[in-house]
Amino acid sequence: MKHLKKIGLAIVIMLIMIPVVSGAEGLGNARLSLMDGDVQIRSEDSSDWLPASVNMPLRDGDSIWVPDGARAEVQVSGGTQVRLDELTSLDLLNISRDSSQFYLAEGSAYVNFRDKRSNGLVQIDTPVSSVRAYDRAAFNIDVAGNGDTDVSVYTGQVHAESRSGSTRVTAGNSLAISDDYADLAPLGRADAWERWNSDRDRMFEERRFSTRYLPDELETYASDFDDNGKWVSVRDYGHVWTPTVQVSVGWSPYRHGRWCWVGRDYVWIGYEPWGWAPYHYGRWAYAASVGWFWVPPARGSVYWGPGYVGWVRTPTYVAWVPLAPRETYYGHGNYGPYSVNLINVNINTIVVKGTYRNVHVTNGVTVVHRDTFVRGRQVDFKVRENPFLREKIHIGRPDIKPERESRMAIIRDIPKAKEPPRKIREIKVGEIKEKRPMVREREKSVLLPDRPGQQMRVKTVETPRDRKKDGLKERGRTFKGSERPQIEERGRVVTPAEKRMSDEKNERKVDRQGIIPKEKDSGSRGIAPAVEPSRKIQPRQFEPKDRQTEQPKQEAQPPDRIKKREPRPFGESRPEQPKVKQREREPVQQRQIQKQEAQPPERIKKREPRPIGESAPEQPRVKQREREPVQQRQIQKQEAQPPERIKKREPRPIGEGAPEQPNVKPRDREPVQSRQLQREERQQQQQPVKQDIRQDKRQERQKEERNVPQGGAKEERKKVQDEKEGRKPSGESSQQPPAR
Repeated sequence: MKHLKKIGLAIVIMLIMIPVVSGAEGLGNARLSLMDGDVQIRSEDSSDWLPASVNMPLRDGDSIWVPDGARAEVQVSGGTQVRLDELTSLDLLNISRDSSQFYLAEGSAYVNFRDKRSNGLVQIDTPVSSVRAYDRAAFNIDVAGNGDTDVSVYTGQVHAESRSGSTRVTAGNSLAISDDYADLAPLGRADAWERWNSDRDRMFEERRFSTRYLPDELETYASDFDDNGKWVSVRDYGHVWTPTVQVSVGWSPYRHGRWCWVGRDYVWIGYEPWGWAPYHYGRWAYAASVGWFWVPPARGSVYWGPGYVGWVRTPTYVAWVPLAPRETYYGHGNYGPYSVNLINVNINTIVVKGTYRNVHVTNGVTVVHRDTFVRGRQVDFKVRENPFLREKIHIGRPDIKPERESRMAIIRDIPKAKEPPRKIREIKVGEIKEKRPMVREREKSVLLPDRPGQQMRVKTVETPRDRKKDGLKERGRTFKGSERPQIEERGRVVTPAEKRMSDEKNERKVDRQGIIPKEKDSGSRGIAPAVEPSRKIQPRQFEPKDRQTEQPKQEAQPPDRIKKREPRPFGESRPEQPKVKQREREPVQQRQIQKQEAQPPERIKKREPRPIGESAPEQPRVKQREREPVQQRQIQKQEAQPPERIKKREPRPIGEGAPEQPNVKPRDREPVQSRQLQREERQQQQQPVKQDIRQDKRQERQKEERNVPQGGAKEERKKVQDEKEGRKPSGESSQQPPAR
């Protein structure tokens, strides 16, 4: 009896020593990596459908609803990606790093299975079938409202089964499964949904630069690091990553997002497109030359965590700070080196020595009001002093009871029309997990475990089949890829900015060629048209791209655009211009008159050159009294000059002596003005004498002309003038001038 008591006591002690697995410990296997629209999530322990957010962790038992006009992408840590089209319901049954199982109740799901492990598996169950892939493959599953399923395989191969048996579907084929039939047909033409997924696959399959710095467990997220930041080398840390997208002044880690109650723990939901791996793996540090940077975990020590921060909690506010490398994290679970599992540990015995390094960094500490932390309601709150330097550091997460808003990854309202229908709300994930177990063996059956190895009867059809539309709404809008809207054009997906630049380029090209583009069909949505049922199409091998031309839109020209002048053909005369009446030119003449009036009144007219041999025209005489104002101005100008201006000295020839200067008495040095006045007076006295001389010369010339006979000097001058002007002489014969 004593031995039994000892054994029982030992068992109790062993149970106490074994760490209990926390609910948040298994949240790192899947996340919502992309979403567009009012996507909603329901967890296993809650009956409410709540709005989802990018980078939200997913776990077993979660259900996802993608309403009309939305899309979503689920990324598994092993590399598998499941993308959901609109009007799609997906349930997560079993999620682990190397295998995953989903239940597709209705809608469309594109699966890209990229797991590198040999024992990897992805299993998609539908109401009437189960599809499994063990090797790399890309396939699409469409489920109608009545449960009928279409499986289209693009690369690799999958194993599909129904209650009538199982079969293998290879690349380039599509299998239609129902309770009554199973038809195998070649793939039809690619639609917008397939092309969008192909572009996403190509983006992830490209060789990534970040893989050389990341451990193997994080290579799945290499595209997030390449597209949103850069790698730099920092002393004491080696190669680290710093973000460059959605980082503004005053930004710090663990600030753009919120703490959400998931799996019995507060988990950080980062709203940045890259906010998954840097917030749940590794630590953050700060350097003045780089700013905030992320230090990846060491190889072999990769552990997912809810958010590596230190806490301070008071009745009024909650504060946290990012932990630097090698600082201790206190959490409820096993989160790797430099962490303490608080399960079955008395936190009152733990004492934090010193302070955290990032506490002293500007904007390193984030402080929010208690209502903001719990309900997401923004409350302005500021503290004067740093809480980590004044208050006691809290061990572990804040002991605050969560509310309904605490389970919402983002606080927003969902329209009534976007909520899941009643059929989707009534799905019970627990019952589906019991009926559909995950089967890893290829020979075993999921639907018929008692009759394994039964072959499905398949009818082969030569006509290609389009995607099943029964129960699915026609897709008539564009969606986002990598958080950016996409537009379908010419068989490929482009962004609105690329589409706008292409339209402008086509418009400029058409404008140069002088071609008027046709108006674009207002009913076109930019999606490749569906195939007519009666039209027979040749089966494709894999993925032929269809070309779809689109006429560029005609740009509205401004009303007063100047018409471009075309060159006139060689040898063609200028067309006759219509005559303009005099009254139409009146505005121009008025402007010319105004322009002439604006000119200065005393502008000097340009002197034209006089022809050779022509005498200068006789200038009108100016009377003496008309020159008086000019003389007065000259006198005024002379008076303004300095009285004792020094005359410029001319250079003296070399070798010549200086001339002898006469002695000038002081009285002879009269002012210059007085000498000028005397000179003008002498000129006025001599003026009558000059006039008399000119009068005498004029009288003598007239007397000589009267005495000259006919044909004399006067006639000679007239003859010379006639010859210049081209006229004939006035008489039949002209007399020779007398010899002098």
